[in-house]
Amino acid sequence: MKPALLLLPNLLAEHQHHEMFLPSSVDKAVESLDGLISESEKGGRRFLSRFNTEKPAHNIPLALFNKNTPDDDIDFLLEPIVKGERWGYVSDAGLPCIADPGAKLVSRAQEIGLNVQAFTGPSSITLALMLSGLSGQNFTFHGYLPKDKEDAIQALLKHQHQSQEQKATQIYIEVPHHNDDTLRNLIDTLSNNTQLCVAWDLTLSKQGVMCHPISAWKKLQVPNLHKRCAIYLFQSTN
Repeated sequence: MKPALLLLPNLLAEHQHHEMFLPSSVDKAVESLDGLISESEKGGRRFLSRFNTEKPAHNIPLALFNKNTPDDDIDFLLEPIVKGERWGYVSDAGLPCIADPGAKLVSRAQEIGLNVQAFTGPSSITLALMLSGLSGQNFTFHGYLPKDKEDAIQALLKHQHQSQEQKATQIYIEVPHHNDDTLRNLIDTLSNNTQLCVAWDLTLSKQGVMCHPISAWKKLQVPNLHKRCAIYLFQSTN
């Protein structure tokens, strides 16, 4: 097989059988790996353990690439591929390079002429958009809101105006222990007729999705999202 950087999808949660969510092409790709670049060592080893590999999973070399990796290390990470090997890149959850620093790795691989292949799999961002009923024709993914509350409020007001002008859905992620504060900020800041959707624990049996105008959210008992994986979406209908 040709040397390549393989962008491999991962599960969104701990499932017993990955075959329910990942196509068989991923199994074949993992079988061919000479090594794996992962966001964390624990996540990389857990990913490999799900598959049948030509050599024992614990013997497959693992290299780390995440938000703390210096740009100067990228060429070193790609060097085995330059020399003719096949390495995968995987995030701890979901799709690599989506809400993930892997774009730098891929950009450099493309720049030096390496073969890069991408495989399909679950993304919490697109799954939440599909389930929300909000516009999938025009949407913007913002990543995380600012940590400072006042900065977050200003960002929400700006994005709400953009949503109104562009008829676009606005999408955010959050670290699990900040979920309750983020949801409260959204409810307190957005206009009453703005449609807000929250989706959590996607692909799990306890998956939940709630979509209401802000006026209704103010009267509802909000879900307990503490330490749960959640996605936030809204669309202004002003």
